[in-house]
Amino acid sequence: MLRLGDDALVLGQRLCQWITRAPTIEEDLALSNIALDLIGHARTLLTRSGQLDGTGRTEDDLAFTRSARQFTNALLTELPNEDFAVTVARQLVYTHYAVLHYEALAGCADAELAAFGARAAKEVAFHRLHADRWTRRLGRGTPESTRRMQRGLERVWPYTGELFDEDDVLRRLAASGTVPSPAPLRGEWEQRVSDVVTDAGLTVPAASWSAKGGRSGLHTEEFGPLIDELQSVHRQFPGGTW
Repeated sequence: MLRLGDDALVLGQRLCQWITRAPTIEEDLALSNIALDLIGHARTLLTRSGQLDGTGRTEDDLAFTRSARQFTNALLTELPNEDFAVTVARQLVYTHYAVLHYEALAGCADAELAAFGARAAKEVAFHRLHADRWTRRLGRGTPESTRRMQRGLERVWPYTGELFDEDDVLRRLAASGTVPSPAPLRGEWEQRVSDVVTDAGLTVPAASWSAKGGRSGLHTEEFGPLIDELQSVHRQFPGGTW
């Protein structure tokens, strides 16, 4: 739950950086709403994580008092927005993964996590539709939009493997029947993403290398400033309420 919550929190924070900077007002609103959904997911997951780990930490404690090294999000979610095509590519690969993963979680043994998975899968399906449409629009657009969209895919592709990696924690949970592992979902994910990319007139990037480390707290250079921004108000006004 902590890993999933960190994924949602960090990606939501990245998308918030598009507010007032998106290509159109409609996209400003669309990305803002997607970010709000993700922050809502993060609140549910982080709250439940604090309840289960026995520390009594709240969602605010987990979001605002941990160091960057203590976050367990996948590296994909923290990648800088760069241009709009990179953001679309990141959303494309993440949302197709998230829908499949949440659908799988809807059948897990933990009743609260299962209920969350069923609800979140429906919400992220709309995020996926948004990313699919923009991938096709940019891929089939001008030579410049096609070039940028292809570059966006190549930029994010090395970071997709970590979404499906299994470590000892996931293997134990899957073996006990507590939660399903995302590893078996990779084949279907690749097919679904490839269908959209091909339909957009683009090329699926070759997997020449794979970035890892986010799940164990090893993050990119850009992650520190992102967390500083996320936690800035809490640091200025510790214990403040509103």
